[in-house]
Amino acid sequence: LDTLEKWVTEIFSEIPNNGLPKPSFGHLTQPFDTPEFHKLYRVVPIRKVHSLTITWALPPQEQYYRVKPLHYISWLVGHEGKGSVLSFLRKKFWALALYGGNGETGFEQNSTYSIFSISVTLTDEGYKHFYEVAHVVFQYVKMLQRRGPDQRQVIWEEIQKIEANEFHYQEQTDPVDYVENLCENMQLFQKEDFLTGDQLLFEYKPEV
Repeated sequence: LDTLEKWVTEIFSEIPNNGLPKPSFGHLTQPFDTPEFHKLYRVVPIRKVHSLTITWALPPQEQYYRVKPLHYISWLVGHEGKGSVLSFLRKKFWALALYGGNGETGFEQNSTYSIFSISVTLTDEGYKHFYEVAHVVFQYVKMLQRRGPDQRQVIWEEIQKIEANEFHYQEQTDPVDYVENLCENMQLFQKEDFLTGDQLLFEYKPEV
């Protein structure tokens, strides 16, 4: 460690700090022509697969990293147990898998917007009924919206515990990848959250 510290000091100490604030593009609201989102686009895939993807453009959510509202919603949408969207679609033999969420990459989440997508892998039969599949997804989202998060703190706390366990017992990562990820976190989170801000849930705020 002493040798590594010496190398880092020699290599990086001469890099000047220009003292400029982190750039923000939050004033550039609504970057998407959202009426164009209200359409169905058909894309012919290279391999034989049927996939239905529904995408929403949302206000930027990165400021809520301690709450992680999109992670919370994706957890509910991606639930596979009794009463879930996927369970219902599987009983109909319409779907094989379902994923919902935000990748928290620069494209999907930044100071201008956040994207939330739900992607359903369809069976051949499900492809014939993709309008009904989309309707079921929207019904489920509407139900979550109508019921609200007030009665769902238990679920949030469950997610919080699972993420904490995964953080504490995670496998060792490649040092280069770890440092790169840490440097990215330094641009996004408060100092005390550099190590944990992209993984842990800290605060339950139902209004968010």
